[in-house]
Amino acid sequence: SMLGCLLSPDQGSVFVDDVLVNQLSETEKTAIRQKKIGFVFQAFRLFHSLSAIDNVALGFELRDPKQSQRLEMAQELLDKFGLGDKSHQEPNELSPGERQRVAVARALAGDPPILLADEPTASLDAQAGRNICQILRNQVDEYGRTVVVVSHDPRWREFADRTITLCDGEIEQKENDL
Repeated sequence: SMLGCLLSPDQGSVFVDDVLVNQLSETEKTAIRQKKIGFVFQAFRLFHSLSAIDNVALGFELRDPKQSQRLEMAQELLDKFGLGDKSHQEPNELSPGERQRVAVARALAGDPPILLADEPTASLDAQAGRNICQILRNQVDEYGRTVVVVSHDPRWREFADRTITLCDGEIEQKENDL
């Protein structure tokens, strides 16, 4: 919540792209979220009345309302994640793994430099979960994005450059500390 500019810390500082967000107004924080941060939620948070392509296009619209080619760009993202043939299906017609890939595509719409993922594999089977791990890892390797994943899923360790283990809100262990 703090990294996503949704909450401010009681103490300390939060910087996003060298900007101290603690002191920003809600309007300024919203602007940072829209331009710089993509969110992937455990529960997908897709609009059930919209098709997959419209859910992804909404991500483009929120980041750049003047973007006239958002449907074409949304289709490209869906194609990239192996969902090109599912673009006109609504979320209830998709498997959980497909819904999560739509959610990741929506989070990437508009090319945000930061991606925050909350338990993105929690409701997925082993293969679908591994696919999501690989998709998010590729965002780091291919596009240089910062990807922060909060998860209880131990599979993430093999995909992460750095892991921090928390217990009761305290740092318990760091691996590959920068």
